[in-house]
Amino acid sequence: MEKDNATLLTELILTGLTYEPQWQIPLFLVFLVIYLLTIMGNLGLIALIWNDPQLHIPMYFFLGSLAFVDAWVSSTVTPKMLVNFFAKSKMISLPECMIQFFSLAISITTECFLLATMAYDRYVAICKPLLYPVIMSNTLCIWLLVLSFSGGLLHAIIHNAFLFRLTFCNSIILHHFYCDIMPLFKI
Repeated sequence: MEKDNATLLTELILTGLTYEPQWQIPLFLVFLVIYLLTIMGNLGLIALIWNDPQLHIPMYFFLGSLAFVDAWVSSTVTPKMLVNFFAKSKMISLPECMIQFFSLAISITTECFLLATMAYDRYVAICKPLLYPVIMSNTLCIWLLVLSFSGGLLHAIIHNAFLFRLTFCNSIILHHFYCDIMPLFKI
């Protein structure tokens, strides 16, 4: 089989949310406020759980981990989006795009696994309240947290491994505000 002569992409252009200049400042301010509130809320929740000894129980351990992952999800996409509101060049290198997608895939998948872990924790608390301290030991909580992050990492590695095998050669314009898998498939 012969190889086609094609130019491979090394950079992409993120089109962002709008082409209208009059909307860029209001959208920037709205998303900046939402981002700052999200980060402050999650960090405040983590600090509260960390500093209050009464909150050192499995439910709050998982809630603090979920707050960390939520801040991670927000910090993966939002800063680049905010910069692109005022950037002359909205270019993103292909490796930077892959790193952004990898980080987003890890954090979102980990968040899903953490929600399932929290559901199991609540199931044990409701259905077996007398055995709850025995079943939900510190060791099990740490293992469930490690498995949640490991599952997120494995899922992201699988997706990125297949994504790296693709060749992007149609267009350099990515009609999105961050590197997501569906817009990448279109190019």
